[in-house]
Amino acid sequence: MSSPSNEQIASALTNDKVIDITTIGHKIGQPRRIEIWFRQVNGRVYITGTPGKRDWYANILQNPHFVFHLKESTQADLPAQARPITNTAERREIFSAPVMAWYHSQVNSVNDLIQGSPLIEVIFDNISGGLPNLASKPVKRPTDQSDRRAMRL
Repeated sequence: MSSPSNEQIASALTNDKVIDITTIGHKIGQPRRIEIWFRQVNGRVYITGTPGKRDWYANILQNPHFVFHLKESTQADLPAQARPITNTAERREIFSAPVMAWYHSQVNSVNDLIQGSPLIEVIFDNISGGLPNLASKPVKRPTDQSDRRAMRL
């Protein structure tokens, strides 16, 4: 099986909705893989959920390095880093996007999402040539061995 092209990955990030992520557990430090939805808003990739505590989010807050596993239109394991979105105005802008409509249907108001939902931006690591049509943002590279091990999951 050959690796997908950057164009196939970009297409999946634009059109797919379901992925797996592998995070490092915040309590015992073991890899944890779950299925989750993602959305693209203004050329950026986000992972969120309905309001409440989530283990995956606690894991991300402890160690922002994770693996984003594409599995619908193409298969690829993409090392990534999470940027938790905590600014209220930024959260409002993201949650107000039309692609977030399903989440709106799960709460009484958008304010419930803004105040109580986990929300991260996905920053992809080391994708040769970059991804077409996606915004990118430089992030700090891992500096210690444990961070590098986590990225190789």
